[in-house]
Amino acid sequence: MADTLYFSRDSKVFIQIGSAIWEMPVLDGFSFSQATNASEITLNEMSDSAGNSRRGRQMFTDSYAPAEWSFSTYARPFASAGSGAGTADIAANHHAVEEVLWALMVGDADYASNTFTGFTADTTDLDISFNNSNKTTLGTADIFFVMGGAGTGTKTTYKIANCCVNEASLDFDIDGIATINWSGMGTIITEDTAPTATIYEAVNSTSNFIRNRLTSLAISSTSPGTVTYDLVLTGGNVTISNNMTFLTPETLGIVNQPLGHVTGTRSVSGNFTCYLNAEANSSADLFENIIEGTTIITNNFDLEFKVGGVSGTPRLELKMADCHLEVPTHSIEDVISVETNFHALPSTIDGTDELTIKYVGA
Repeated sequence: MADTLYFSRDSKVFIQIGSAIWEMPVLDGFSFSQATNASEITLNEMSDSAGNSRRGRQMFTDSYAPAEWSFSTYARPFASAGSGAGTADIAANHHAVEEVLWALMVGDADYASNTFTGFTADTTDLDISFNNSNKTTLGTADIFFVMGGAGTGTKTTYKIANCCVNEASLDFDIDGIATINWSGMGTIITEDTAPTATIYEAVNSTSNFIRNRLTSLAISSTSPGTVTYDLVLTGGNVTISNNMTFLTPETLGIVNQPLGHVTGTRSVSGNFTCYLNAEANSSADLFENIIEGTTIITNNFDLEFKVGGVSGTPRLELKMADCHLEVPTHSIEDVISVETNFHALPSTIDGTDELTIKYVGA
């Protein structure tokens, strides 16, 4: 009898909040795992009169560590058809295939009337704010990893319960497609049955991919100086992290399971690279102004990435109005370039406006 083998290319991922189930197309390289926390007890005695010494060892499973998961998706905005099976909206409003993951990242992920808390979807764009992210806990969902394609006959489904999104990292590889790397945690992995998606609009579309080569960066500063810089990117990254930890009880005599997450400090950071250019208000001036600002403790730059271009569709816009930039570092290659690290900050220390996200669909 032939073995039943599973191939990653046949796998599918689904995310469930309440009765709504999203199909989530992921890239190769997804992973999920769960470890155990164990205690070891050993004996280490001197010898008895016969020269014997007990050298025993015992292991105890104390608890399960939180389940960990990660996968990558393309950034894929679209305008809803407004009707039909699996549609995301009842109107021609803008959405994103991966928007449920942003809902878990920025708030309670409460889903009602075709939208999430903190989302504003209309016929122009989809706006995502962090206004509801100052919480001790954020939204959770069940994530299903279904192994085995439709043609294999046999499927194995793993469910990770009560998943939260801890980090999202967006890379701008100049020759690639806009990709977001997601990672997070959940309480426990169990076997389950494969769910049926209720929302899967634009999953099979070929018109909603974003080309990184069209990406632009608008950057200006009020400190040091009031300057608008003219930079042309060669690459970059934006990473958002909730710095979450999981709570697990420590009761004796049972194998404890994780209870849930708590949020830490929210951080938005990243970098961008460009060629070293000596024109007015170019990368050379940016380096000079930052390194000579010896009396400025926190500089202030306004950064706006338009991934996919400044106009037309589809695209993803990331606006950070108060960024602290580190001194750029030079990379000595055939064409000398500079890399600048940045940290997006809120306008006040308890604010939530360090980043706003806008999707414009095809």
